[in-house]
Amino acid sequence: MNNSNDPKPLHRKNVDPKLVDRRTLLRGAGLAVGLPLLEAMTPMARSAFAAGKPESAPVRMACVFFPNGVIVPDWTPDGKGKGDQWKLSKTLKPLAPYKSKINVLGNLAHDNGRAHRDGAGDHARCAATYLTAARPVKTSSNIRIGVSVDQLAASQLVGKTRLPSIELGLVGSRNAGSCDSGYSCAYSSNISWRNETTPMPKEVTPRAAFDRMFASGDVGDRREQNFVRQSILDVVRDDAQRIMKRVGATDRRKLDEYFTSVREIEQRIVASEQQDAAAMPDLDVPHGRLESFREHARLMYDIMAVGFETDTTRVATLMLDRAGGNRRYTEIGVNDDHHGMSHHRNKAELVEKLSKIDHYLVEQFAYFLGKLDSIKDANGTLLDQSMILYGSGISDGNRHRHEDLPLVLAGGAGGRIETDRHIAPGGEIPMGNLFLSMLDIMGTPSESIGDSSGRLDQLA
Repeated sequence: MNNSNDPKPLHRKNVDPKLVDRRTLLRGAGLAVGLPLLEAMTPMARSAFAAGKPESAPVRMACVFFPNGVIVPDWTPDGKGKGDQWKLSKTLKPLAPYKSKINVLGNLAHDNGRAHRDGAGDHARCAATYLTAARPVKTSSNIRIGVSVDQLAASQLVGKTRLPSIELGLVGSRNAGSCDSGYSCAYSSNISWRNETTPMPKEVTPRAAFDRMFASGDVGDRREQNFVRQSILDVVRDDAQRIMKRVGATDRRKLDEYFTSVREIEQRIVASEQQDAAAMPDLDVPHGRLESFREHARLMYDIMAVGFETDTTRVATLMLDRAGGNRRYTEIGVNDDHHGMSHHRNKAELVEKLSKIDHYLVEQFAYFLGKLDSIKDANGTLLDQSMILYGSGISDGNRHRHEDLPLVLAGGAGGRIETDRHIAPGGEIPMGNLFLSMLDIMGTPSESIGDSSGRLDQLA
């Protein structure tokens, strides 16, 4: 059942039975479940680290996109610099528990998001440039854009993890037709691009994302697993019991906590599916089941966290909505369309509602950071070992501005990034420079991306 490209199976010859390989998988019926970092793995990790192998303490990278920009005054922190020199803004207050582990970035821009001679279509360009820094060709059919930063990293990590990357979203992609002033819907629906003409397909249902994370590739077995809908942990129970007998008490507790977490995600997915089934008449409404946004977003964040914890993947993207998305956030009392309100013309009532949405989205991001920060990893917590970009390709949605983008970079990337800073370089800096620095930190360097002009020196 083992694929030759898969990480190591549970049983290996000539290995101390008290040690567990970092790439061990629990297997059963077409499934492969990775493990969190255990004490039984650390002797191997220390040995690999001493030998100069970077995979012994891998950095994880996730990029999260939200549409329609922000209310800039409510987003922008008070002060610049490090530590007490700056304070979180009204919108960013939910990040207070993690202030010491984040950087807020200012004065980064996507010049290729601006109109120049192409006219209208700022929202399509907003998503298309977000991770590529490249200029999309204005067309409804013959799309062309650059490779995105996540895929530049993933292409150099093939073979190090079971999945080079995972792409998630809360709304499905439309890759045909025109969605914004002559721009293909593919530009508005995707942030991850394998090459100039091919967006990476994203999973938008928690069940599909969960199954992709744990499926081993045997289609027949996976169909059987889906049919009987056993818990993944039941399928790999035999392997799980064997490894529990091999490790010490501390590792058994950690495994128990991890298995409980996976089970809880499964149970929440089942509950959300049952709610969807009960609300079938509402599913044809363009905005979908709006009351499920919070749980939908958090399930996707949890699935990314599991992928990073088990080193199933080190690269992930998440689109909270399409560019120009018209979601209605009724659960927080906002009944108007998000995109429609973003053209607020400085009307106080609309500005207040938009600021409320901005804050609400940051709350869900803070949940993700809390999840990562609760998981122990090689150098502290999983958040300490990660690099999580959260932002949009538009700053002021009212005026469609593509400079001073709203960006948070969370995590210390294993000590490679100094945190607790509001970084606002003097003058406009291409966001592509940030991407080059992120690729260096991932150990997957590139000479250029989009309109980059160098590295973001302030990051390290």
